Amino acid sequence: MDLMRNLTRLVGAFGPSGCENQVSQVIEELAGPYVDEISRDTLGNLICRKKGSGTRVMLSAHMDSIGLVATHIDEAGFVHVGALGGVNAAKALYAPVRFQNGAAGLVCAESGADLEKLKVSDILIDIGASNGEEAKKLVQVGDAAVYNTPIATAAGRVIAPYLDDRIACLVLLMAMGQLEETDNDLYFVFSAQEELGARGAKTAAWAIDPDYGIAVDVTGTDDEPGSKHRASSLCGKGAAVKVMDDSVICSLSLVEKLMALAGERGIPAQRDVLRGGGTDAGPIQAARSGVRTGGISIPCRYIHTPTEMVDLNDVRACVDLTAAFAAGRFEK
Repeated sequence: MDLMRNLTRLVGAFGPSGCENQVSQVIEELAGPYVDEISRDTLGNLICRKKGSGTRVMLSAHMDSIGLVATHIDEAGFVHVGALGGVNAAKALYAPVRFQNGAAGLVCAESGADLEKLKVSDILIDIGASNGEEAKKLVQVGDAAVYNTPIATAAGRVIAPYLDDRIACLVLLMAMGQLEETDNDLYFVFSAQEELGARGAKTAAWAIDPDYGIAVDVTGTDDEPGSKHRASSLCGKGAAVKVMDDSVICSLSLVEKLMALAGERGIPAQRDVLRGGGTDAGPIQAARSGVRTGGISIPCRYIHTPTEMVDLNDVRACVDLTAAFAAGRFEK
């Protein structure tokens, strides 16, 4: 599976929270050769199952991204917006955006706005319209917009919008392609609406009732300029094995299992403690009577900005570790 070609397809697909259909279509096409059945549930999760008679394992990566939603169009033709997920207004400023119908725009704010106090309700999207009537022919209230920044590589790293969490979706797809023989009953879940509270993983985990769960996502890094040690992982140091974040304290047995697997297979790995944030691991762990849950994360710089960055060697390490875990032996 061509990493860059398929990542370009995934980050280019329109998929803010609640509008994941384009992303799920790309994933369904790519996953088809590797699984036995593919289904969608009411919330929009895409569930790809590789059937087995053994341990039921759920591996989840979310399809949705943060975004902006049109709340009002003023007489001058500017689109006022609200947030879909954790949008930082100052970091979004002057980023190019696009709506699902192809309308393009630029995030802006009033001249002289205080960037330190800027809220999402203070920013607007300039779609080039001369007035409100013209703007309403291009954008309707309720339409969502996403960042429209390019994808590029730099010194073995990739820079792109929405690596959170399309890069993890690709990790699951690539892991499918290199799975060893196993009796495990595997559910690869590409979840919806994670950025709004991990809603998709909650319903999927309830329906699947897994014995074990793994959330695959990005994680913050401790090597951004001016890092305040709110994260432990570093770009280029391998797969980040989740220990805890604000949503979950992972099962110690799974942390140990993942680190041991990495050691046995020669997969670069590091322990991941994130002081904030969360992933699908939280709702998976709390499903029904509880699920043994862990996380495999890709260290990512500048999360929730128009241009995120990951190291491609870390991505490959996460693929190898995910595939090894999915095919492993488990105690019920």
